[in-house]
Amino acid sequence: MQFSDLDLSKTYSYADYLQWTFEDRLELIKGKIFKMTPAPNLYHQDISIIISSEIYSYLKGKSCKVYTAPFDVRFPQKADGQSNKKIYTVLQPDICVICDLSKLDKRGCIGAPDIVVEILSPGNNQKELRNKYEVYEEHGVKEYWIVSPQDETFLKYTLVEGHYIPSKIMTIGDIVTSDILPGFELSLEIVFAGI
Repeated sequence: MQFSDLDLSKTYSYADYLQWTFEDRLELIKGKIFKMTPAPNLYHQDISIIISSEIYSYLKGKSCKVYTAPFDVRFPQKADGQSNKKIYTVLQPDICVICDLSKLDKRGCIGAPDIVVEILSPGNNQKELRNKYEVYEEHGVKEYWIVSPQDETFLKYTLVEGHYIPSKIMTIGDIVTSDILPGFELSLEIVFAGI
């Protein structure tokens, strides 16, 4: 089966997703297929490594874990449980932090990570800023970080009473903190140093 054989108007589940062996990386958002952009560019990779390394260093000796893409995060419908046939959203965040380790299994994470970091690539901004925002808010991701290498900016959404509240737009010279990671500090000067 080729990617072109799929009916893009159909609704697919995680059970379908597990059957595919395409070279293309895909994500499911509410049952609809989204082709991921080609392999991330150099700056995207540099930023991902810096942020994940900083979080990893902070988490040593703590109960939370950090994972980087490709890493499946499945968002089951609350009433439907965890059956693969009832999961219609599977995303691969660039970075995620999970503090409830019972959400982890051999395939990745089932349920909302505590923090999701998405690094924008040219051409994926609409998917990140609209579709994924809705999924992360709806399923209770506590912090959603958006990093834009092109603009050298950082925006953090914090979940408050079921809705995201945005931070100010941050850039070089600013320090990112997190309520989920008390005492953690991320210098955006370090994050954007190689751009």
